Amino acid sequence: MTITDYTFEELQNHSFFKNEKPYRIKQIAQWIYTKGVFDFEKMTNLSKEFRNKLKENAKILTIEKTQSVSSKDGTTKFVFKLKDGLFVESVLIPMNEGKITFCISSQVGCAMGCRFCKTATMGFIRNLTPSEIVSQVLLLKSYANLPEKKKFNIVFMGMGEPLHNTENILKAIEILTDKNLMDLSPRRITVSTSGLIEGLKKLAEFPVKVRLAVSLNASNQKQRERIMPITKSNPLNKLIEELKKFPLSNRDRITFEYVLLKDFNDSEEDALRVYDLLNGLKYKINLIPFNPYPGSGFEKPEEKRVLRFQKILTDRNVNAIIRKSKGEDISAACGMLASRKEKENVGE
Repeated sequence: MTITDYTFEELQNHSFFKNEKPYRIKQIAQWIYTKGVFDFEKMTNLSKEFRNKLKENAKILTIEKTQSVSSKDGTTKFVFKLKDGLFVESVLIPMNEGKITFCISSQVGCAMGCRFCKTATMGFIRNLTPSEIVSQVLLLKSYANLPEKKKFNIVFMGMGEPLHNTENILKAIEILTDKNLMDLSPRRITVSTSGLIEGLKKLAEFPVKVRLAVSLNASNQKQRERIMPITKSNPLNKLIEELKKFPLSNRDRITFEYVLLKDFNDSEEDALRVYDLLNGLKYKINLIPFNPYPGSGFEKPEEKRVLRFQKILTDRNVNAIIRKSKGEDISAACGMLASRKEKENVGE
């Protein structure tokens, strides 16, 4: 069995633990999720016999670190190897006031085909399991050397489309927010999507209410189809209709991510169309100047156009923030994740 594939209640009901005292599961959970100990032998308040039983029949992590590289801004990108030899990337991002964010992957590669995203060049290979998702968080927490009580944020903005792997993403969120496991507040978790309507419906119905980010990147249907092919089967007007029904608390807002591409979607007319498109929604918008990579076919817009785009929105009382990319020098910024081991990933 893989312990990090299960919620606390599921562990309690698992046949492996049926002859064990109930508090044993709590002890194991504290070692893994609170203390960051992934070796059964080091769980010293368990009997030697029980530790041996765990070593023979159970595992904790389903990924291992193969590489890490740090940026001049403190961002660190990790390459993790999966049990089947594939690779994914995750990013540890230091924020203001000592806060920290983990950018987590949900798939090996991605099926969405967004033209401005390097991950899309890998194509889709497979979904990550709940344990592979949770294991990223556990290892990043360990490598960050955070105090036991130190909280952090998680954004599902790494490799893959989270709502193309909805079942496993929701299960991982259950585990991460479980009071007897990681006990992370749902408000510290953000799921980012390119706009898969069926996945959004499932997320809206899910009892654990996390935050939502939507990758918008265009001001009308035709323009969005050119850079985000998924728009053809998930039309922009229907996406907006669904977002208007998405449950939000009084203080919550949907975050829209808008990657600005030079001479494509960065004009004053685009800004006005974005304002009209999102009218009636509770939202804020992150403006992200494109992070170029070889072969992308797009360029970063001039700063004055970015500032003008922002001003058009802020003049209309929109919370529009220019998001400064972190980790650009190590290819860890938005849209740049594609494992350096990607040749192994696609079997070349």
